[in-house]
Amino acid sequence: MYGTRSVINMSSAVGSTVWVILSLILAIVGGIVVYFLFLSKKNEGKFKGFLGWLYDFLSFKKMFLEALLKVTYLVLAIYITLSSFALIGENFLGFLLTLVLGNVAVRVIYEFSLILLVICRNTTEIAKNTSKKIEDKKE
Repeated sequence: MYGTRSVINMSSAVGSTVWVILSLILAIVGGIVVYFLFLSKKNEGKFKGFLGWLYDFLSFKKMFLEALLKVTYLVLAIYITLSSFALIGENFLGFLLTLVLGNVAVRVIYEFSLILLVICRNTTEIAKNTSKKIEDKKE
């Protein structure tokens, strides 16, 4: 009985390893093909609807992290606020500190994260405007 189990486990481990290697090779080939055929500069503005959205998503023209950060901030702030009420009967000072300082700390952390995103967006916009001005001067 022991020998049969080890053969089955060995067989599934080999199968898993082969699948992982095959997946890696397919992912590399697929990524290169999609990059050069779909995401090339000549296709910019060419697609409409879902393909346009997919092009913008894969080429990082739209940032989804800002919306994700805002939603996670709201979830975390509500969680801290509600969970702080568990301390009301045991330690009123702990309740107040968790309620106030917990929400302030989360807000500060998320504001710093959003500041980094705004800096990134502004830098990208400045670079885009600068390159347009340089092209206009060349013409």
